Amino acid sequence: MRQAVTTLSMWGERHFGYTTLRDSTETLGDERWPQIPRLKEDSVIEEKEVEEDSGIEQTPTSEEQDAIVGLASVLPVEATNGGGEQDQDLRQRLEAQQPKVCKLPFVAKSEKEPGGDGRGGGGGANSLATPSPDNDHPAGSLGEATTPPPGALGEVAPVWVPDSQAPACMKCGAKFTFTKRRHHCRACGKVFCVVCCDQRCRLTHLDGKEGRVCVSCHFTLMNRSAPKDQRRVWFADSLLPDSDARDSAGTPDHRPPNSSQPSRPLVLGTGGDAVEVDAPSGWGMGALVGSPIGSSSNLIPSEGLPPILTSTGVKGDYTVEERPSETSLMVELEGGRAEPLVFVLNANLLAMVKLINYVNRRCWCVMTKGMHAVGQAEVVVLLQCLPDEKTFPRDIFSHFIQLYRDALTGKVLNHLSHSTASRGLLGSKEHAGFLYIRPTFQSLDGLPLPSQPFLFGLLILRAETPWARAFPLRLMLRLGAEYRFYPCPLFSVRFRKALFGETSHTIMRLLVDFRFYRYTLPVVTGLMVDMEARSTCIKIPKARHSELLKALNKSNEHVLAMGACFNENADSHLICVQSENGQYQTQAISIHNKPRRVTGACFFVFSGALKISSGYLAKSSIVEDGLMVQITMESMVELRRSLREMKDFTISCGKLDQSDNQECVYIQWLDQEPRFNKGISSPIDGKSMESITSIKMFQRSEYRANGKVIRWTEVFFLQRDKQANGPANPTSYSRLTERLARAFCLALCPYLKLLKEDGMAKLGLRVTLDTQRTDYVAGSNGQPLPTQYMKILDSALTPVIQAGTLQQGEGPLQMEFFFYIQENIS
Repeated sequence: MRQAVTTLSMWGERHFGYTTLRDSTETLGDERWPQIPRLKEDSVIEEKEVEEDSGIEQTPTSEEQDAIVGLASVLPVEATNGGGEQDQDLRQRLEAQQPKVCKLPFVAKSEKEPGGDGRGGGGGANSLATPSPDNDHPAGSLGEATTPPPGALGEVAPVWVPDSQAPACMKCGAKFTFTKRRHHCRACGKVFCVVCCDQRCRLTHLDGKEGRVCVSCHFTLMNRSAPKDQRRVWFADSLLPDSDARDSAGTPDHRPPNSSQPSRPLVLGTGGDAVEVDAPSGWGMGALVGSPIGSSSNLIPSEGLPPILTSTGVKGDYTVEERPSETSLMVELEGGRAEPLVFVLNANLLAMVKLINYVNRRCWCVMTKGMHAVGQAEVVVLLQCLPDEKTFPRDIFSHFIQLYRDALTGKVLNHLSHSTASRGLLGSKEHAGFLYIRPTFQSLDGLPLPSQPFLFGLLILRAETPWARAFPLRLMLRLGAEYRFYPCPLFSVRFRKALFGETSHTIMRLLVDFRFYRYTLPVVTGLMVDMEARSTCIKIPKARHSELLKALNKSNEHVLAMGACFNENADSHLICVQSENGQYQTQAISIHNKPRRVTGACFFVFSGALKISSGYLAKSSIVEDGLMVQITMESMVELRRSLREMKDFTISCGKLDQSDNQECVYIQWLDQEPRFNKGISSPIDGKSMESITSIKMFQRSEYRANGKVIRWTEVFFLQRDKQANGPANPTSYSRLTERLARAFCLALCPYLKLLKEDGMAKLGLRVTLDTQRTDYVAGSNGQPLPTQYMKILDSALTPVIQAGTLQQGEGPLQMEFFFYIQENIS
């Protein structure tokens, strides 16, 4: 995380109780977002601390009232009554529909002696008369801390050490500064830095509420009260991690039966400490957020397996084992365990593992759950087991973490993408990474699969990496020929022989820079090659004309070469096989027990080197796994003109004096667009998003609050203006989409925890802009959001939508935004 992000995070927490990755002047500099006067460091109380002490009456000062007025830009007008009345009024309105309490960020300021040092420890009479920022709930008179006896720790309110007597942390000795704030332990009363006082426990003297405690008191309290043999985690959605079903009747009651703690149960952490967990209820995962390792982005230990979740048999009740026994788990899997094992890789990512029999092979089935929230398709790896294998493929877990981190930076995987591991994996340095493919004709029977969209990862070797990078379709089909699966297998085999080696004997060396990859073979989405008896048809979607023009402008005037996509309409495909002497040869694979009528090709090359004196109109031939067509320079000029004008074109191949038995090559433009976004549906009403243009969002699209982060992952353009040459460029709406997404996130930031506990971790926002109709709808799990949230969104979205309608003014526009709420582990 960049340093600038940390600075913005602190600024946002002071003013709103949430943070944003967007620049502060961009986020709040708009006229619709009034600026809030900057408060001094010692005048800020963390929102979590205020929640602890909400029962203490506090009178807001003038600057507090200004801060609350500023918050009105994202909240309903009637909800901003100021101070404690604001919290109480909003609680009553939210409780009307759900038995939950949502507390708004509250800004409090302590009185200080003029001319103080600007930190929390200012001296003087005023500093003693009025508590410092952390002294929002002092227990007794200020003075030397009196730590309660061990038996009364947490039961009796301690006497707090005044800030003036604590210039440094009383554990690590770090000096307090403007940015390094003081924090009082609610159990012993001493003053610590945030590192030494970052735990939370339920304290008796706070009426069972959570309070900030130092690491020493946390250890003492947990060892005293937590049973050593129980590690329990409660899921807010009461679903198994592999279940996607949800009760659609209203807002469910997520509390487990006979539970004495209605919100957050205890779980044993490392060293026997009890830690608290939040359940990311959107997809049924227990996040170990309260523990020191719970906020980590990687829970995979250097040795052994990551934490594992298992059900206790009670709906919504699970146990967490942080150091599971590999031997016992192997025995359980080999015994025919029906459900996959669920490993926790981090607070937002699960790995599901199961031993299966697939096409007469014993395989590990390892898949992710949680990638969708970072804009990445879920990943499935089928790995053929080694003889007498008794260990888990741990390297796949680490690779999943790498993919998750890459997705956060905008590097996502698609069909025929690849990922690499620099030091090898799965027991060999020759194992380079994975090639990712979307299943087509392969059988999926008996496979435990995640929700759509998902990709299968195929293990590739280091010698095959150049092909995975430059021409992955050739590698995919070659794997299919090797294992006799069309178009390729879904499983991977370790320690196999490389399928490709030296690249000096292939035609591709003329079309691809295998050394520095400065140029490669362009591929137009949806372009396919159909080869039949005495005719070849190159089919290009009209919607992809701009992509073809880009490739056309970069090509040599004498040579036009492009890669093709896998042809799902064909029943066979050309493949390229490298022989033992390094030569590249042509073969073909086809669907089993199906006659070969249409054969696909991987690329085509038009060469304008044919002389008129040769006596040929044109020549066509198969080269490796593609098509080579030699034409005259005059025909090349006509071909390029027809491509620019989006017109069909025909090339007759054969001798000039033979009109019969001539082969033809057709260039054909199709109205039908290629299928994409398969399996994606709207969280609002389940509407299919297949073949709807979308843009993925990555950086500058996260907003944080209360230990949660809401992330805008994608925007779909359901309806937009049409231009003469096809659809309008979706990027032209970038400013409008950013404003809408920002307003949506900022409005819901104070309620992220409540939304997630209610199972609404995936949210949708559909906005319609038209001269005749302008509205929006927000929802989750196939239903609209509850009324109280819609009222909150009204005040935030209405000004942006009205401004967007005035700016648009050209025609109808309908967009749908996808958002995910996750644990903040960065």
